[in-house]
Amino acid sequence: MKPLARYRPGRYVPLTLCALIPILIAGCQAWGQTTELQQGSMATGALSHGETVRYTIDADENEFFLGEVDQLSVDVDIRILDPAGEPIAQFSGLGRGPERFSGRTESAGTHTVELLVAGDNEDAAGSYEITLLRHEPVATDPKELADQMMARFDGPESPGAAVRVWRDGETIYSQTYGTANLTYGIPFEPDTRTNIGSTSKQFTAFAIMLQAERGLLSLDDDIRAHIPELPEFDGTIQVRHLVTHTSGLREFLNLLRMTGRRLDRGDWIDRSELIDIVQRQPALQNAPGAEWNYNNTAFGLAATIVERTSGQDFHAFMEDNVFGPLDMTGSMVRPSPRHMVPNMSEGYTPTGDGYRHIGDLGGAVGAGSVYSTIGDLQTWIENYANPRVGTRASIDEMMTSFVLTDGEETGYGYGLFIDEQAGLKRVHHGGADVAHRSMLVYYPEINAGITTQSNHAQFDSDTAFELAEAFFADAMELEEEGDEAGAGDDFDAEDYDPEDFDEFAGRYALDSSPAIIFTFTRDGSTIYGQPPGQERLEMVPVSDSTFRLPGTAASVTFVRGEDGAVAAALLHGGGGDQRATRLADDTEAWEPGAEDLADFVGRFFSEEIETFYTFTVEEGELVMHQHRLDSATLTPGEKDNFAGGGLSFAFERDRNGQVIGFYVSNGRTRDVRFGRVR
Repeated sequence: MKPLARYRPGRYVPLTLCALIPILIAGCQAWGQTTELQQGSMATGALSHGETVRYTIDADENEFFLGEVDQLSVDVDIRILDPAGEPIAQFSGLGRGPERFSGRTESAGTHTVELLVAGDNEDAAGSYEITLLRHEPVATDPKELADQMMARFDGPESPGAAVRVWRDGETIYSQTYGTANLTYGIPFEPDTRTNIGSTSKQFTAFAIMLQAERGLLSLDDDIRAHIPELPEFDGTIQVRHLVTHTSGLREFLNLLRMTGRRLDRGDWIDRSELIDIVQRQPALQNAPGAEWNYNNTAFGLAATIVERTSGQDFHAFMEDNVFGPLDMTGSMVRPSPRHMVPNMSEGYTPTGDGYRHIGDLGGAVGAGSVYSTIGDLQTWIENYANPRVGTRASIDEMMTSFVLTDGEETGYGYGLFIDEQAGLKRVHHGGADVAHRSMLVYYPEINAGITTQSNHAQFDSDTAFELAEAFFADAMELEEEGDEAGAGDDFDAEDYDPEDFDEFAGRYALDSSPAIIFTFTRDGSTIYGQPPGQERLEMVPVSDSTFRLPGTAASVTFVRGEDGAVAAALLHGGGGDQRATRLADDTEAWEPGAEDLADFVGRFFSEEIETFYTFTVEEGELVMHQHRLDSATLTPGEKDNFAGGGLSFAFERDRNGQVIGFYVSNGRTRDVRFGRVR
């Protein structure tokens, strides 16, 4: 008699009595039992909503492990705990098929892998398979370390990644992983063209510098000299303000999201909309040169200026003046998401029903839209070291931090971030389109560089910085092993007294969106950070003033004012640092009642972006509705201020106290006014 079989495409698995044993064990695990994972062996289990299945990995300090959960019929969230039970990593997002997890141990002992059903569906249940693929010491050889760090993105069922490292003109390491096109099973190769997202901004700035070298524009020019249909604002926006993120213009991607444009679902954006957006802007968000505010609109306009001063489309200009002369044969500007890119990687976002291909952002020329290969990006950086196209003076100016009108440096040059890493000057820029991820780093003092690229939306581009410390360790002033980033040489997290956190505890309003208030608290020996409207998140100290969220790149540093009192918090994340100002201790949280919330109920319209928002009260909370955005329950901040759905709202009253409108912000785009229509 043939055994029973469980079938899914591409795989036949006999279901014998022995195969049923792990499922029975899984049922017990939900009640607290655990199973040890052994490298190379597979365990099968079943999981229902509300249950937690636990597996253990016994590991020494500084070891690497890689595992995979094949989600046969249930969407699983994966959480990794250290021997003390503290979370160190979590993995989720892909609801079907193999999802990989990995970790590096900081201490010896039993590490736990927890599996939970993702989402809020109480009826969700199903089966899975879990396999420990690798368990080994963290590599000391940089090349082997790179292989470990990229292992999550390897294999035929995963979007891929690529790494390339070079120094003094010599390629030290070059490797690709995973798949460039899942539909056709095309592997990621060294000559695969990848969307580098905002890493493209340095190419646009370089094109501006070429035109300045040729006398076809000046960095001091009023941008209206080249795009006269733009409005005249109170301050003059110069060309240099565009490529330094200091123009004061609205950021178009954030603005279009306010209108309900779903960039995460591939909504179309045309380049011509940038000029229309600027024409509708009633006033600048800041005086030109006075504030740094990351801005894709500005770089789109910079590309337009290149076109108007050259008489060529931007993609043709770049081919004739940059890519061609440098023999970057794998690089091109994609004029729109509808244009063909030979030998390209498709970008993929994990969703509940598998990987989804959404496509590239529209209207991104100048701010993004460059497709390139890891070899071409090395060629590009080597032109910084020994210019064959462009002058030494232009490149040096690009790599010099811009100075604001108040004398403060921005840490950003022309299309490039400028900072230091372990004692070396670092010039870099990352990129993120809808799903592609990119990082390009240059260390001019040692003539070395590194790039990481991926077509997986969950890829962490900052991996390039860690790999640089492995490959260029001889030239860097690295901290002693065991020190945390940002920690003092003598800081030991185990010696930190949680009561010392009390001086940081409190409420902090985001400077760019004051309605968004973060709350930091201590409960016994545990420290928490809480974004508005969300659950509080546990944090761990990495210095006497910096705390991070375990398993993420997010952290917060508390800063003092001139009087020594804690004045603000710097929120560190993938999008850069954001400052939040501490609210006075006597500033009580505003808790509006039903009568208060009724003031905000109604329908509002913005002339600037031609968009309606409607507010209702549901179950005692204010809810925002827009016909294409998901409805969002709003959290109150200071009086008449709310936040939710990635937006902050500051309501406006007339002299009689009636709510007549509001100003909405979402970080890079601020104070878009809506007026009440009913």
